[in-house]
Amino acid sequence: MPQVLVIEDDARIRPLIMRALGERGYAVSSAATGMQGLSLAVEGRPDLVILDLGLPDVDGTQVLTMLRAVSDVPVIVASARDDDPSLVGCLDAGADDYVVKPYTTAQLEARIRAVMRRTGGLRERARRREVGGLALDPASRLATLDDEPLDLSPREFDLLLHLAERVDEVVTKRELLAEVWQQAWGGSEKTIDVHLSWLRRKLGETAAAPRYLHTVRGVGVRLSAPTED
Repeated sequence: MPQVLVIEDDARIRPLIMRALGERGYAVSSAATGMQGLSLAVEGRPDLVILDLGLPDVDGTQVLTMLRAVSDVPVIVASARDDDPSLVGCLDAGADDYVVKPYTTAQLEARIRAVMRRTGGLRERARRREVGGLALDPASRLATLDDEPLDLSPREFDLLLHLAERVDEVVTKRELLAEVWQQAWGGSEKTIDVHLSWLRRKLGETAAAPRYLHTVRGVGVRLSAPTED
């Protein structure tokens, strides 16, 4: 059952939202102030937050900024402010969507479903990955090999994480350029070769004697757990 946190100070609107979402299968909690909502969002780890901007203690945009510093929980801003600066400001601060009051429950639930579909992949990406003795934690961006820390550059970590997300699959260099280097329209594959060489050195292997990183000539590279001799 999806957990939704409603941060809304209007005592008339808040229970209506909670009841309507509860009837549609959501587990709903609420807060009437920004700081209380921030605390519940961090401690309760909801699946989605509905955030009003006109809160009594701190502006909702500030709540969003503080929340984004510590959490990637999806946020839908629900506000009577319908001007472009408010909308753009919220999206720039990290909101996933924006709905203008007054809205119907059907409209709000449609936004919730759409946001949760879009952000589901991001949450999956935040999951810790383990391949043999190699462990990658996307949240802290820490990597270990046999419980020993690996000193990886940001690009090396991103490359290794992408391969770990496709463990035992051959990933093409074109995909790596597009997804890791954000070069969808081409780029030098030599860049990938150099980074793979650095990673192999740190993983204690070579291209001729691979343990984790296996090159498939003319196709790409595969990350797999070492096999026992």
